Amino acid sequence: MRLSHVIDQRMAQKQIMAPRMIQSMEILQLPLMALQERVEQEMIENPTLEVQERDASLPDESSNAETAEATPESEKEMVVDEGSNNADDFERLVDLDREVPDYFDESPRRSASSMADEADRRHDTLANIASRPETLNDHLLDQLREVNASAAVRRICERIISTLSAKDGGYFLGNLDDLLPPDAGDDQRQDAADALATVQSFSPAGVAARDLRECLLLQLDEDIPCYEEVKTIVSGHLEDLRDNRLPQVERITGYSIERIQEAWEVLRTLNPKPGSMFIETHVQSVTPDVFVDQDDEGNYKVRLEEGATPRLFISRYYRQRLMNGTATPEEKEFIKRKITSAQWLIDSIEQRRSTLTKVSQAIVDHQKRFLDDGPDAIEPLKMQQIADRVGVHVTTVSRAVDDKWMQTPRGIFSLKRFFVGGTRSDSGEDVAWDRIRIKLQEVIDAEDKSKPLSDDVLVKRLKEHGLTVARRTITKYRKKMGIPSSRQRRVWTK
Repeated sequence: MRLSHVIDQRMAQKQIMAPRMIQSMEILQLPLMALQERVEQEMIENPTLEVQERDASLPDESSNAETAEATPESEKEMVVDEGSNNADDFERLVDLDREVPDYFDESPRRSASSMADEADRRHDTLANIASRPETLNDHLLDQLREVNASAAVRRICERIISTLSAKDGGYFLGNLDDLLPPDAGDDQRQDAADALATVQSFSPAGVAARDLRECLLLQLDEDIPCYEEVKTIVSGHLEDLRDNRLPQVERITGYSIERIQEAWEVLRTLNPKPGSMFIETHVQSVTPDVFVDQDDEGNYKVRLEEGATPRLFISRYYRQRLMNGTATPEEKEFIKRKITSAQWLIDSIEQRRSTLTKVSQAIVDHQKRFLDDGPDAIEPLKMQQIADRVGVHVTTVSRAVDDKWMQTPRGIFSLKRFFVGGTRSDSGEDVAWDRIRIKLQEVIDAEDKSKPLSDDVLVKRLKEHGLTVARRTITKYRKKMGIPSSRQRRVWTK
């Protein structure tokens, strides 16, 4: 075997992702609010970008025509040649972070009214910022300040409170011995027990419990109905109650089935995770990217909200500065680079609008029954089907629908909501899994609760409705829908 260096020339096809294509895909994937933020950021970094003030009296076509007339033919020569090796493109991405040279005498690019509107929006945003909500630890420490306890007990209470988390339901998951020194005596252990009892006496009731049984017992009050029955069941029969083994509870406790069910109803009013009320919840703010309107003939047409994103164009000031010959070579290079970047952004936004419109219209055309009759009429749909119909790659469809929302006559839905898998019925019709889940819920709701249907029987019932589904599929969807097993759904009567 001989080792040597050989120069070999080969031909191969490689797909290189140009920065312009990368930017186009990024813009396509952005939801509306993120796109607006991206445009605002580009406006700050690129002095050649300007926003066209919209005239409500003019239709969109007029605005488009004006924008087209405002862009000279010479501007197209400033864009990087697509046939090159894109070396300048990559250099542009590196140089975009350069600051604007001091010798640029930039003219104001925004009107006074638009600047005033932006100032009002920022003021409203600051005025509506919510204050920091009270945490579980804050709530417990406030109560601790009102307690008359020794300094030692108070210190251990603070340690216990510091270990509690609203995400864990307010349970004390640690060990009291871990809060004491290794050589702790009986007095210190008693202080720890007193501290835990003190924290457990705070609101919300059940906080600092060490397990579910203790949590529920801490919430019991002698004035509640069925106090003794509830206390007995919580103390020794929670597992039987979970598995709906009421006859076994009846046999051991001597309580009647009716009395056990009454105690169960009282037990349902208790909170198994008392600390969870301090978890800060955020309601997602949804802004539709696409709107669906129905015409007089019953057809659905999609449209994008044109006023949601600013209409961009290249600054006349910088175009004239570049073409009148007064700019230095360094200025010309800077302006060309910024104008190219601006043109890329404008083209990417327009490409996003076109792709999103085509993809959304194809979705609406396929899911017309969904819009006419409701969610139970949804049709099976894969992204590949939309990609084939629109004539794009499936990854383009995935980016187009990612985190996008559509406002329809039936409400606001995520675009991904319209893509569902399915199976084939006995009649040869494609049936979406959503329709199967809805039918499954209907069958279970109509069953005799004294003799609930097993998963095997549910398979037969769905087949009677023309839906052929495997038993494991029934079990899978039943669990996903939070529906207990047939044994747990049974209502016991005497």
